[in-house]
Amino acid sequence: MAVAVLAALAGIVWVQQWQRLPQGWEWPALTALLLLCACRRQIGLAALLAGALWAAGFGAWRLAQQLPDELQNQAVDVEGYIAGMPKHMDNRIGFDFAVTRPAGDFPSKLRLNWYRTTADVAAGQSWRLTVKLRQPHGRLNPGGFDYEAWLFANRIGATGYVRDEQAPSRLADDGRVGAVLARARQSISARLDQALPGGSNLGLIKALTIGSQDGISQAQWQVFRKTGTVHLIVISGSHISLVAGLVFLVVRRAWAWTGNPRWSPQRLAALTAWLAAAFYAGLAGYSVPTLRAVVMLAVAFAALSWQRHVGAWRILLLALLAVLIVDPLAVQAVGFWLSFAAVGLLIYVSAGRLGRPGYWREAALAQWATAAGLAPLLILFFQQVSLISPLANWLAVPAIGIVVVPLALAAVALLFVWPMFAQFLLQLADWILQSLWWTLQALAELPLSNATLPEPAWPALLAAGIGSVLLLAPRGFPGRYLGAWLLLPVLVADVARPPPGEVRLALLDVGQGLAAVVETAEHRLLFDTGARYSEDSDMGDSVILPYLRSRGIRRLDGLIVSHDDIDHSGGAESVLAEVAADQVFSSVPAWAERLEGRYCRAGQTWNWDGVEFRMLAPSDPRLPGDNDNSCVLQVRTASASLLLTADIEQAGERRLVELYGDQLANTFLVAPHHGSKTSSTLTFLEQVAPAWVLIPAGYSNRFGFPHPQVLERYRRMGANWANTAEQGAIIVDTAEIPVAIHGERCRHRRYWMADDACPAAEAGR
Repeated sequence: MAVAVLAALAGIVWVQQWQRLPQGWEWPALTALLLLCACRRQIGLAALLAGALWAAGFGAWRLAQQLPDELQNQAVDVEGYIAGMPKHMDNRIGFDFAVTRPAGDFPSKLRLNWYRTTADVAAGQSWRLTVKLRQPHGRLNPGGFDYEAWLFANRIGATGYVRDEQAPSRLADDGRVGAVLARARQSISARLDQALPGGSNLGLIKALTIGSQDGISQAQWQVFRKTGTVHLIVISGSHISLVAGLVFLVVRRAWAWTGNPRWSPQRLAALTAWLAAAFYAGLAGYSVPTLRAVVMLAVAFAALSWQRHVGAWRILLLALLAVLIVDPLAVQAVGFWLSFAAVGLLIYVSAGRLGRPGYWREAALAQWATAAGLAPLLILFFQQVSLISPLANWLAVPAIGIVVVPLALAAVALLFVWPMFAQFLLQLADWILQSLWWTLQALAELPLSNATLPEPAWPALLAAGIGSVLLLAPRGFPGRYLGAWLLLPVLVADVARPPPGEVRLALLDVGQGLAAVVETAEHRLLFDTGARYSEDSDMGDSVILPYLRSRGIRRLDGLIVSHDDIDHSGGAESVLAEVAADQVFSSVPAWAERLEGRYCRAGQTWNWDGVEFRMLAPSDPRLPGDNDNSCVLQVRTASASLLLTADIEQAGERRLVELYGDQLANTFLVAPHHGSKTSSTLTFLEQVAPAWVLIPAGYSNRFGFPHPQVLERYRRMGANWANTAEQGAIIVDTAEIPVAIHGERCRHRRYWMADDACPAAEAGR
């Protein structure tokens, strides 16, 4: 069984790497090959092909549910209900909308924003809305979160916003299970707000009871990541199992006390406990870890009720098979791998071992097992691993799992029948969480609390996985000492750097904004930091830092904040909170007058590893407006040159032409002001004469950048262009011969992605 299930898993993962799904005759060919393998009893190969066919068919079905081309950017009338907890932001409310009409090929779920509304929007409400939609599209960067893949895996077939031309109207409540669960979550959330107003840990309690994480601050997430305790703050398999166990014990004891022989206390308790677990998982939206726990509990309770012995490994494999059948796209979720790997590690270090340690020793062993065993996966997914995770979890697991979660769930149940006692329980849970928070915060501030490592190569990752298994093997296991050696390739891995005299430019996909990383052999420079959207959301945290981690960059030699526009400077604080910069250049006093800061001025030059850096602007006297006084940087190597122009417009371009003339010639030009029609003047372009223009623009942005007139000028100049909105992050490596340009969407092409054009493979002068 194990071989078949793991082979099916491999087939499903294989399909997620495809750039397109099978077409025409390929479907019957794959089916015939599957039947041939089955007839020849090639179980492993047959299971792999079965998994691949199932995943491909499922993927084709999901693609058919995405927004049709003819409805792209069109107003559509829809009916349905709000499927999750609405998220209130500065000037908008964001929510997922389950569509009931229109049906057919129309997406079953939408992700919507409702701007400047005073409507009382709540989970579970049914609405008739006029919405403007577009097909799923997301930013794509090395090391970053793949939002487009997440939308696809979560059945969201379109994104958009509510239009107010036709007034939205409330409808009668929907009776579907999803709507009922959503209303239950909303009702519990409202009562928690009333019972614990202004509680410092109200967001954590909501996360533990109804799976709503909107109330957790960015600072709190940072501490949980550094201490490796994030899994305790989401409704996970351990929480589901705890609820099921408590309900089982209570119901079995209560029913046995009644003396009613009609139902077996054990069977009734098992059924009730499983239903409670399923309801609790429903409050969390049936994430992969909760679904895995519900399936495993179903198998375990069924075996208990009918007095059958089922091994722990078999239960885990059955749960894995059930999840893959229900939703093969679950393999795209990080939680899928961490959840199943964590349970597998716990079974591995406990099942079949001689002797049973005491509780605290057993807890320490469990934390050591998960920390060591999951480290390779954490490095792969996040390029970070917490070094204090075993200690932090040894303290936090019993505090949250055994004390806080039962208190919080009991309080939620009592909110509807005994509010005063529920409030007391919530205050007690809040006090315990506050005490735990102080401890975790102190641990997170310790030197070397976590390690940042570059994304490992697959051979190193495989070796590390085998090494972790060997390290956790029983004493006396042959080759156990080799485990530490097999971990070394991951721990000492490094990424390829440019040779002396050359650079690697990464123009990151930060939407409507700018962020570029320039690397030489021994130095790293960040030019602008993207936008800031709210107190807890900016491009520094969500895009730039993950990219720096993936490249193993722990310190910046220079940071340039070109000017004060929020789409260029918004992520700087988040970046500097984690990665120090030796120097900060800016035209903005708030940045230039810092301890490590200085004003960028025309004429500043420096040389890193044989690469010349030259600041071309701003010059004296200053021009009117912030845009035209942006920092402008020229980077020259032996084989190519790059010009980063930030947001200069016509006046700034004229000044550069007057001051530098032929010295402006560059191989690569980062488009001024995102390709606006007030920039990229013909005179400026003739002087620069770029072979390539790299455009940092947001997908379908409201400004219409890059402007068609500007693209026509590029075409007339004979320049190629690439747009981050279409290609994702754009990588330029001057060490390649000829100088090469790569778009991340082309290198990371998957079958569910929008059909954007790939830029040509190389550029040169």
